[in-house]
Amino acid sequence: MKPVPGSVAEYLAAFKGSERFGPQIVAHRLLPADEAEFAGPVPGLPRALEELLEKMGIRHLYSHQAQAVNLIMQGRNVLVATPTASGKSLIYNLPVFAGLLADPGTRALYLFPLKALARDQVKTITAMAAHLPEFFADQGRQPAAIYDGDTSPYQRKKIRDNLPSILVTNPDMLHLALLPYHDIWGHLFANLTHVVIDEVHTYRGVFGSHMAWVVRRLKRICKLYGADPVFIMSSATVGNPEELGRGLTGEAVEVITRSGTPRPPRNIVLLNPLDSAPYTAALLLEAAVRRGLRTIVYTQSRKMTELITMWTGRRIGDLRDNIASYRAGFLPEDRRNIEKRLADGSLLGVISTSALELGIDIGNLDICILVGYPGSMMATWQRAGRVGRSRQESLVVLIGHQDALDQYFMRHPDDFFAREVEAVVLNPDNKSIAGRHLVCAAAEAPVTTAEALYASASVPDLLRHLAGEGRLLQSAGGTTWFSARKYPQRDVNLRGSGSRYQIRRQDNREILGEIDGTRALKECHQGAVYLHMARTWLVRKLDLDGHEILVTPAKPPYFTRAMTHKTTEILRTEATRSCGATLVHFGSLRITETITGYRKQLIGSRKIIGSVPLDLPPQTFETEGFWLEIPERIRQETERQRLHFMGGIHALEHAMIAMLPLFVLCDRNDIGGISHPWHEQLGQAAIFIYDGYSGGVGLTGKGFSLIRQLMDKTLDAVRDCPCDRGCPSCVHSPKCGSGNRPIDKEACIRLLEQLLRTEEKTSAKRSGAARQIPAPAAGKRPGPAGETPFALPQRYGVFDLETQRSAREVGGWHHADRMRISVAVLYDGGEDKYFSFREHETGQLLERLFGLDLVIGFNNKRFDNLVL
Repeated sequence: MKPVPGSVAEYLAAFKGSERFGPQIVAHRLLPADEAEFAGPVPGLPRALEELLEKMGIRHLYSHQAQAVNLIMQGRNVLVATPTASGKSLIYNLPVFAGLLADPGTRALYLFPLKALARDQVKTITAMAAHLPEFFADQGRQPAAIYDGDTSPYQRKKIRDNLPSILVTNPDMLHLALLPYHDIWGHLFANLTHVVIDEVHTYRGVFGSHMAWVVRRLKRICKLYGADPVFIMSSATVGNPEELGRGLTGEAVEVITRSGTPRPPRNIVLLNPLDSAPYTAALLLEAAVRRGLRTIVYTQSRKMTELITMWTGRRIGDLRDNIASYRAGFLPEDRRNIEKRLADGSLLGVISTSALELGIDIGNLDICILVGYPGSMMATWQRAGRVGRSRQESLVVLIGHQDALDQYFMRHPDDFFAREVEAVVLNPDNKSIAGRHLVCAAAEAPVTTAEALYASASVPDLLRHLAGEGRLLQSAGGTTWFSARKYPQRDVNLRGSGSRYQIRRQDNREILGEIDGTRALKECHQGAVYLHMARTWLVRKLDLDGHEILVTPAKPPYFTRAMTHKTTEILRTEATRSCGATLVHFGSLRITETITGYRKQLIGSRKIIGSVPLDLPPQTFETEGFWLEIPERIRQETERQRLHFMGGIHALEHAMIAMLPLFVLCDRNDIGGISHPWHEQLGQAAIFIYDGYSGGVGLTGKGFSLIRQLMDKTLDAVRDCPCDRGCPSCVHSPKCGSGNRPIDKEACIRLLEQLLRTEEKTSAKRSGAARQIPAPAAGKRPGPAGETPFALPQRYGVFDLETQRSAREVGGWHHADRMRISVAVLYDGGEDKYFSFREHETGQLLERLFGLDLVIGFNNKRFDNLVL
């Protein structure tokens, strides 16, 4: 049967039959449809709610819905982790409504991580309540109301004076506006029977660690008012739902993971393009829009979102009003307009970051295009679940980037389809986060030794530490702690991103958006090119004191990338384990990162056309991480093979960070790394990989526990990459602060092979006991103990060059001889002078090089000499 024009089937047939894209498809799987699995009546469900369901057109609940509702009505805490669009909102609305019918004086609290989700849920609750008009009319109050940052002061007072049956808010508002003022919310907390926490898989890392403490503070206040609410949690499919639920609430949780919802067939295509992934996405989106197919494109960065929107808009001409970008940083009214157009079908295509990954109602979509692997299987299936919501066939296209993780799946598609979803990692024991929330808790109600919170293992020591710092005041009897000041909550940002900066036009002071402090230094420093709402802006000023960024419209032919310098100090070693021929340690680290400048790179060729120094304050934080010792004999062996040792450990650091998301729910931007050819505290070379957040959030702790599997997978990924000298598919990092220099892929492979040889033994103890690391010694000269310093000959030179063409332009690194010299720089040690040479001066350069006794370079034999 011939596919219907403008259908998903016709689009897919044209896609696979295309001369351009057909050969680039590495896998196509049709996931079969799932049949519905219904359940019988729920015991104890009021007749009024059975009639309500019938009025809504629901004759039977799905099996997972009935199971969850039954458990909740028995007073159990429940976490439902089922795929997108499996009817999770009905799971918590039915028992809450049942509770209200049984006792109209009860209340429920709904927590959503996004305001758009809260708005959608209030519409759902209002629609359900419309089938029970007499009940809510008798109560004289709203069934539900939103209380968030957009609620006016007038509406806030109305809500407090006449509390709705269900208060809908977000964790930030609970933290800042409800818990600190619990005395004016006493009616809510005293009658609270149900707490709904939606999209709990988003509460991971820093946000999750904060959220765990907000829930603990909520439980304290509820107990103060005599309430003991049931917790109802909903989540995407995750690898550790019970651990996640227990970590967030501190209580036992019943878990439901089997869904009875029917699902239509889904086509999953893996595409490894010859063009860049963003440009390929623009072409695929264009084809979908011209066919009238509703499409969502997911990207991994704000900048990529804007670029794809801009490129597609240029290609589709008059249809450009049918697409829009969507991401964090937009003003609320802009986001709501896009959400409305998506829901009513007037928008055919949306290009979004993860901001639209959650369950916001955006109507029925046909095609999902993933620009790069989203970083986790959980996010992949969550995004893929946004299409095919009306039982129709759908298409999901994963376009591979040239980075290591994407290319791993492009070369191993069977692993992609067989891989389980990851575990969600959060760390309530993060001392930095726990300490801040203990101060908040003490401000809300004094902390005592008699309460459950004090029984937590780390809390007594933390309370004493906070008292010693003067942030808490301890009673004379030593059993009670008070906050030293009022309202400490305002200094605690749950999203973990620190201060916020406003982005304004320099000419008229119009607010364009906002950005967090860490990203502001890297992306909005003076001179940076910044993309916003499909327009290009040039940053004229970064005001660190005023938390303001001033920009002007511009269209430069280049983009910018920050250059960084990092140092690492080992504070404490907490665990040690052997792995092949080396030891790996886990512990506390102090990281100092300084943005030293930025590069200008041409759009398209990515050629570096300039570097500009910056004077910005260093960012220092303490975190947790693991580090690999590189034994001296392995370093010597690497250099005997005439490989670049620093380039090898640098490449290994990049590759391990790229592979870590295979094992832990994170992306490479959550993880940092530093390679040291000589670390003073260790007395040898080492590679450090650490959590990119103050205090650590458990990511590298999980990686440390799986270190052998991580290193094995890293070796597979680097060795299987077909490139000769290293590329973004294996050992290059898009966020490398030193521009991926030096990098030596072959040295990386040899290092991994030697490190993983289990028959070799190190001289260190294998007991697993923690080892004391000495503090850096002042004035000590770096270098292996006992090694004779190397003496330079009188005539030596240090040499490097930049090329006119990139590897992509000449067909690969093995065609280095075609790249041509842009500029070469030589330092002549005998004359103590620098000399520069252009392409036409190559003869003069060679004459000088041949006159030297020693030429020192970064990758001479394997690259620079080939160019020459």
